[in-house]
Amino acid sequence: MKWTDTLEIAIALNDKFPDIDPTKLRFTDLRAWVMELDGFDDDPNRCGEKILEAIQMTWIDEAA
Repeated sequence: MKWTDTLEIAIALNDKFPDIDPTKLRFTDLRAWVMELDGFDDDPNRCGEKILEAIQMTWIDEAA
């Protein structure tokens, strides 16, 4: 998984953290959780606010 795999990341986060409300999380937590996902293999420096925002929005859609 890479930072740009927003749907795959969102699904994995939704499965791993079913009790988390993705509308109320900090990007620092989100970034850390993504990097801890099984199968995630990308450079931490390639992540920016726009990528985290895209992951968060996709996660919100998946959680609904």
